[in-house]
Amino acid sequence: MHSSLAAGAPLELAKAGEPRRVSLGTATPKAGGRGELRDVLWPLAGWGAFPNWVLVLFGILDMVIRLAALGIVPGNRRPTTAMAWLLAIFLIPLVGLPLFLMFGSYKLSSRRLRQQAEINQKVLEATRELKEPRSAMEAPTWVHSAAELNRTLGSFPVLDGNTVQLFADYRASIAAMTEAVRQAREYVNVEFYIMAKDEVTDELFEALQEAARRGVTVRLLFDHIGTLRVAGYRKFLRWLKQSGIQWHRMLPIFPVRGQWRRVDLRNHRKILVVDGHVAFTGSQNLIEPGYLRASSRRTGRGWVELMARLEGPIVTALNVVFATDWYSETDELLAHELFTPSSVTESGPMTCQVVPSGPGFEAENNLRLFNTLIYSAVERLSVCSPYFVPDDSLLYAITTAAQRGVDVELFVSEQGDQFLVHHAQRSYYQALLQAGVRIYLYPKPMVLHAKFLTVDGYVGVLGSSNLDMRSFSLNLEVSLMMLGDDIVPRLLEIADSYRKVSRELTLDEWARRPRGERYIDNVCRLTATLQ
Repeated sequence: MHSSLAAGAPLELAKAGEPRRVSLGTATPKAGGRGELRDVLWPLAGWGAFPNWVLVLFGILDMVIRLAALGIVPGNRRPTTAMAWLLAIFLIPLVGLPLFLMFGSYKLSSRRLRQQAEINQKVLEATRELKEPRSAMEAPTWVHSAAELNRTLGSFPVLDGNTVQLFADYRASIAAMTEAVRQAREYVNVEFYIMAKDEVTDELFEALQEAARRGVTVRLLFDHIGTLRVAGYRKFLRWLKQSGIQWHRMLPIFPVRGQWRRVDLRNHRKILVVDGHVAFTGSQNLIEPGYLRASSRRTGRGWVELMARLEGPIVTALNVVFATDWYSETDELLAHELFTPSSVTESGPMTCQVVPSGPGFEAENNLRLFNTLIYSAVERLSVCSPYFVPDDSLLYAITTAAQRGVDVELFVSEQGDQFLVHHAQRSYYQALLQAGVRIYLYPKPMVLHAKFLTVDGYVGVLGSSNLDMRSFSLNLEVSLMMLGDDIVPRLLEIADSYRKVSRELTLDEWARRPRGERYIDNVCRLTATLQ
């Protein structure tokens, strides 16, 4: 009998009279052998089974990929994003390269980009003769500058004569939308990132079905991947198919149908428009407050939201955003619902401007607006965002504001609902606290999902956009800039209600957190530019 050894572990027997030596290690290859070439290639088992010419060819390909990545990856990307991709490609190429090919580009298809450009041009042409209206209150020069920025990037003008009603109560906003749908006579346009027909939203969806059956045109859009992940998705589709509602998925992923793109591009907008007279927008999705998650039921977790009900000319502007997304998904252009000066009817003292953003635009419209407003702040800046993962420009803007004496406060959740994003967010707390930003932690298990900011006593912004790199680059978002009336005091009242139940995080407390938590936060921060 003899013992069998693994390949590459030869047995060396001693000559007579010499000590017996057994070598179980891999034999050292001769000069010029495959071992030397194999050592410079990607560390994979089994390279020794290939002939030298294959190894040489692979080595050349490896070098070409690395050199090409150095010149291709940084193009039109933030340096931090480019560096993250380069590290992934160089350190774990078999994983990093396929991921870059799948997720490296955040732009939409050329067809969608053409459609967005077409809508933008129509809006500009229809409103070319409109001048910036006189606000109900005198505004500083920087407010007009921000409005001009929004007009240049997003095409929509500033519109006077609006009313805004805020809903900080989750069920009250659903009830208000339901009542508006019941009053519909011509059409209802509904666009939300996540939808589900459950015990909270059931009445709203039944109202939509009733409207469709009495002859109202009801159009409905939901994000494919965002809604697909919700419990009861298949049952919801079956209901939609027999409801009489015209519905479509936004950014659908169906490779067999030729519908394919970067899978984490999302349409994150929340819009409901009734007859061109009433509109809703904000942070809330059409789903019960716990998002139908078993963990939410177990822990009592719910989402805290902020929605706005609008009347006046701004309603048509929001409807144009819906029409743009409907056009992208159906190729049907709702020309009769596009913005025209003749459709403007004033109904209140508020001045508003719609700011669409996302990969359909060349610039990051929302990020540029936020930075402009933050740098303009002189007295007080109040920010609420469930996911605060800033790029360098936003981090510098908000810390600089605090350092130059602006009273800056940030409201975030004590415990986030997304592990990577929450820990990436925490990695910025030290820089914020050191700069003088006051951070308020909304108590767990609730998720503070409202998204707004106020600047001094002049401007308030709310909408679907988070202050994170995903919302700036990967998500289609819609924001609403508002001034006049008492919008800032009303938003600050909501901030006050958050502050009453939150606790303030101090720099001393944060410096004492366990090293293990610091490590996790820093690792997750590395993924921030790719999330």
